[in-house]
Amino acid sequence: MAIPMDMAALLGLFLDTLLYGVFFTLYCFTLFILLKKTGIKRQLLLPVATLLLCIATAHLIIDFVRALDAFIFKVDTIGASDYYANFASPLFVASTALCITQTILADAIVVWRCFMLNDRSLLVAVPGCIILLASIATGFYGIGSLSQAHPLSNISLADYGCIATFDTLTMVLSVTSTSLNAWRIYRTRYFVPEGFAAFLPVFVVIIESGAFYSMSILVLLLTFFIGSNAQYTMLDIITPIVGITFCLIILQVHFDVGGNSPAEKLTEARGTLTSLFRGRDVREGFSMEPMTVQITEESALSE
Repeated sequence: MAIPMDMAALLGLFLDTLLYGVFFTLYCFTLFILLKKTGIKRQLLLPVATLLLCIATAHLIIDFVRALDAFIFKVDTIGASDYYANFASPLFVASTALCITQTILADAIVVWRCFMLNDRSLLVAVPGCIILLASIATGFYGIGSLSQAHPLSNISLADYGCIATFDTLTMVLSVTSTSLNAWRIYRTRYFVPEGFAAFLPVFVVIIESGAFYSMSILVLLLTFFIGSNAQYTMLDIITPIVGITFCLIILQVHFDVGGNSPAEKLTEARGTLTSLFRGRDVREGFSMEPMTVQITEESALSE
């Protein structure tokens, strides 16, 4: 059974609102952490996270405006399904442009992360940048073509090809970079004394965050090729998913879940115990205070 356009749009609005709430919560935690940092981490990551939030916010506002138009303001002049089927609508073009911009930012983040994790290797960066540039060209060409389309017209063959190419390039870039990141982390942690199990939390977080975004792109690509209206639902939820993925990576790196070796954990534990003892005026090494008490007790017994 095919999903009607109005149902797909309402489902996308609901999921977009839900995931936006998750994104906003993670952004608040990320903002609190980044404000405490200095240097490149604060100068680069904070503006990117804020930009992702602004795009997601604008996208959600446009979705709400479209829903009000389709189900309240223009319900007597045009049906909801016909309203959402108007791909030349300025609001639809703006919403799609924000989604593509968010996706391109996500691809750029994926390439940068893969570049950093693989020791800044140009063999990783150059192919990723080529695919990224191709995605930018096809994505914004499709947006420009949509903005010039006639009202209530169908998607042309050229636009169809641009959308398919853009989704395919994004999928290839996301899956390839996520696989390289997973292999890099696995190989690095394989030589840790406790083996892979000691670093499983970080591996799971990075893989799941990357796979979450990759799976969303894959579902979008599949629904697009089979001609299902569920593709418009996926277009709505990809925008907050990008922000969620980005914030999860920052939070994981900050808290370093599972990222300490046993020796580091022992050092941290000793540091914690030392700080506790120091709170009781006992310093590292030995202290003279216990000996003083002992001498006092012996003198008391001799008397």
